[in-house]
Amino acid sequence: MQTNEEVVREAYRLAEGSVLDGPGFRALFTEDGTFNDVPNSLTFRGDEIPQALTGFASIFPDIHRELIEMRALGDVVAVELRIQATHLGAFPTPVGDIRPTGNRIDMPAADLWYLRDGKIERFNCYNATNVMLAQIGAGPDFTSAVEAAKAAATGA
Repeated sequence: MQTNEEVVREAYRLAEGSVLDGPGFRALFTEDGTFNDVPNSLTFRGDEIPQALTGFASIFPDIHRELIEMRALGDVVAVELRIQATHLGAFPTPVGDIRPTGNRIDMPAADLWYLRDGKIERFNCYNATNVMLAQIGAGPDFTSAVEAAKAAATGA
């Protein structure tokens, strides 16, 4: 039987752009397992879990995760990492797609993996989405936010 750290290392291997094995990744989870992209308020359950990988890889096909530090604490594995890739696919947003820029991303992240009986029960990914967006040229639009707040305050 694999250790919890070995299970998590295998999950990262299967999520690499050069491997990208969604069904294999899903098989590491419990039947009711969840993948939570915390900053983006997205939760993938059960057979939806591979969608988290394929969706991101369609935007960043050469995705690589540089594992900086990993600590197994019983049934919890904590990981500090950097998500690195090239923006080669359309990035969907509520107002339309951001066309591929060819820009490299190097996004800091921290992951918490909760395991039960050698399977992943819950994976919480805390990534710095704001850093990634800035790196592909999609910084926040503060002007629109200020204008919307003014309009709401005046009832206009």
